[in-house]
Amino acid sequence: MAVKSPSEIARETLKLLATRRLAPTPDNYHTLYSEVSGHPGAALFPEVPLRQIMRVLPGQTPAQKRLLDHFESAVAAQDWAALQNVLVGYANLGLAPVAAAAAPETASTHLPAQFAEHLARLVDNTLPALGEDDARVHEMAAQLTQFLRQPAPPVSTAELLLNNFGYRLSFAAEDQAAIRAGLLRLLHMVFENIAALSEDDRWLQGQAEALQAAATPPLTLRRLDDVQRRLKDVIFRQTEARERTVQAQGQMKELLATFIDRLAQMDESSTAYHEQLENCAERIGQATQLHELTPLLEEVMAATRAMALNSRMVRSELHDLRERTDAKRAEIDQLREELEHASAQARHDPLTGSLNRKGLDEAIDREVARARRNGSPLCVALLDLDDFKAINDRLGHTGGDAALKHLADVTRQVMRPQDQLARYGGEEFVLLLPDTGVAQAVEAMKRLQRELTTRYFLQDQERVLITFSAGVAQVDDEERSTDALRRADQAMYLAKRAGKNRVVAA
Repeated sequence: MAVKSPSEIARETLKLLATRRLAPTPDNYHTLYSEVSGHPGAALFPEVPLRQIMRVLPGQTPAQKRLLDHFESAVAAQDWAALQNVLVGYANLGLAPVAAAAAPETASTHLPAQFAEHLARLVDNTLPALGEDDARVHEMAAQLTQFLRQPAPPVSTAELLLNNFGYRLSFAAEDQAAIRAGLLRLLHMVFENIAALSEDDRWLQGQAEALQAAATPPLTLRRLDDVQRRLKDVIFRQTEARERTVQAQGQMKELLATFIDRLAQMDESSTAYHEQLENCAERIGQATQLHELTPLLEEVMAATRAMALNSRMVRSELHDLRERTDAKRAEIDQLREELEHASAQARHDPLTGSLNRKGLDEAIDREVARARRNGSPLCVALLDLDDFKAINDRLGHTGGDAALKHLADVTRQVMRPQDQLARYGGEEFVLLLPDTGVAQAVEAMKRLQRELTTRYFLQDQERVLITFSAGVAQVDDEERSTDALRRADQAMYLAKRAGKNRVVAA
């Protein structure tokens, strides 16, 4: 058999690559070259992949650095034996800790009692959020909690039951999410319909828009409380407006009925008067002597005087009716104007949009009850604008109002969604800070002060910087909210005396 030259072997190798449709990689070429030549060669050393592995191997400790150097030398020398020794060295570095960590897992075949009880409580606390639609998930939950509360529950059985319950729970959670989304869509449809039907009632339309904004996800208990309060306001104002409007409409109907009656009486009087005149004229035409005309003329004059007197009386009554109608129309206009501003007058300050004193009283009672129920801290901060009188004197009351609105706007932007701002009076504001201790509340107020120093507002092309002094108090157990506010007010007074633009804890 003739020995092929290297060039012939190379040509045949390339033909085989094309015939077998193999990628022209070094490994494929080496394999086919060995097949064509009839002398299987040694496998290529995978230097490139090994160097890629070397780049991700740990090299922080001295032992790891030494093994990494040996790894690089073995790759450079293409020494498989040296490479094997390096890998064994890396394995020995982590063998003892791994074995120590694995020992407790293999030794334990039962769930610890405390951990099993925590799992059972978790399942119990999950069920109220699932509703009563899926009976199967409640059955599985009862089975799981009963198993977890038995002595020494096996890990394998617990894993199986938890896996099955979690699988069923995922479907129940999806159903509840779909129900919530559907309810929100229905709420939005109701609110949009209210807004569409109240185009002529700006107050009610504004309330409907506020309800749509309040019902926009994500929802919290505080936002739901706000939706409930606004709905109560809408229902109360609608009822009040309907009663007063019906009453006003009834009175207007009475006035119109009286007006029509008087017009009818005028028409009847006028008809009778004309008939009497026609009768007198006919009798005058039939008279042949002068003395026959005297009683006819007296009758005409008496009828004319009666008609004139009746006309004056009717004109006076109609004038009175017109005045009463104008007064009733003005009353209806005033009612409409009152309703347009009723939302702001109910629980919100009309200038700043923050809660007013009534809204603050309701909010602080609710937050105090929540804090005591959950055992969480609650802080109140009382803010007072610095040198507000000087701002009013320099910029006028319009500028002072702008300063108050600017403070309220920046506060809403900087503070958390659950923090609630209320206008306490004049230039004083109160911030409710739930789930916040005194130290955190002081830092939050200082952060708000820093934000105010970076945010000016323009008044008559003048950049105005406003600052505030604040006192912070945490509502203690069994303490009335008014006492906490009084302590915060005293701390705010100390902040004023200390140089203003400061925060002092009570």
